[in-house]
Amino acid sequence: MFGLRPDGKRVKGMGIIEKAEPFFMPMRIDAVNLLTVTTPCAPIDEFIARERRNGNTYSYMHIMIATLVRLLYLRPKLNRFIMRGTTYQRNGIQVSIDIKKKLEDEGANETLKFYFTGRENLDQVKQIIDDLISKTVSGQEEGKTSGFIKHLTWTPAWVIRWALALIRWLDKHGMIPNSVLKASPFHTSCFFTNLKSIRLGYIYHHLYNFGTTSIFISMGKERMMPVVENNKELKIAKMLELGISLDERIADGYYMAKSLRMMRDIMANLDCLKDIMPDDGTIPTKIKKAKKKTAKKTKTKKSKSKVKVKKVKEEKIKKLKPVKVKKEHRGLHFKKKDNENNVFIAQNEKSSNEE
Repeated sequence: MFGLRPDGKRVKGMGIIEKAEPFFMPMRIDAVNLLTVTTPCAPIDEFIARERRNGNTYSYMHIMIATLVRLLYLRPKLNRFIMRGTTYQRNGIQVSIDIKKKLEDEGANETLKFYFTGRENLDQVKQIIDDLISKTVSGQEEGKTSGFIKHLTWTPAWVIRWALALIRWLDKHGMIPNSVLKASPFHTSCFFTNLKSIRLGYIYHHLYNFGTTSIFISMGKERMMPVVENNKELKIAKMLELGISLDERIADGYYMAKSLRMMRDIMANLDCLKDIMPDDGTIPTKIKKAKKKTAKKTKTKKSKSKVKVKKVKEEKIKKLKPVKVKKEHRGLHFKKKDNENNVFIAQNEKSSNEE
């Protein structure tokens, strides 16, 4: 209440347009933007193969979630949400995913939420993900979301509607209990779905009006695509496609575009995820941008001796005087005319006088 929330702090000093947008677009579904991000799989596959030789096993999901955590830490505006016309900066970084305990038609679904500070490296992110998934799949720990919904489903339908209406009202006024925030997968920085694991392409998932999720990312199955490289050659390469849904009210287009370019740079240079980020928010190592492959122009250097020989030959040719070649005419010349017969008498040049 009064702009105070347990999961975020009110953002101050915003521009006029940023303040007005939530009132023109009060619902999250009104402000959703859909886009596709395509990145090559070659750097990811090379990184996974190299680390496997060193004894580390990573999957595409580990790398993608670690990239999102790093991106949300470096680009804090992406970790905002809108509630009742007010923009809030989230206190921490959370990523929600939906898993299936068994890849069967009757397999139970479970929604999990991982908590990060943003300073974790790839190994720490992998450990947090694997520990919670293994406990949930093995049954050692029940998901908080499933436990909360299970208690609701034991009650009549009118009680469920009344309880959810009360939760919405408490959420709008900043009085939602921490127990509900921890159990709700919709109060998260980003919702991520791994459709690659079920061999499905990416989709554009909708944003929920319930909760505070501002970003939804779906990772589809990689596929072969025609790619034009910098040297203007058309090649076939394996590409990874991401379907992203964004709440445009949390940041402007320039900030979004720069953030997406940074995400592609991180995925092209995954070694930067091995570093642990410092507490003060500074960047210990710069993210190297992917180098563009350009065809190098090779210049052939002529040796000095060859150049001198060529000049001497040219000078000798210039000094030579042109020789006039006399043409030998072996034809017949008509000199005399026979007036009686009205014909010409031909005489050979080389022949002697007429006999």
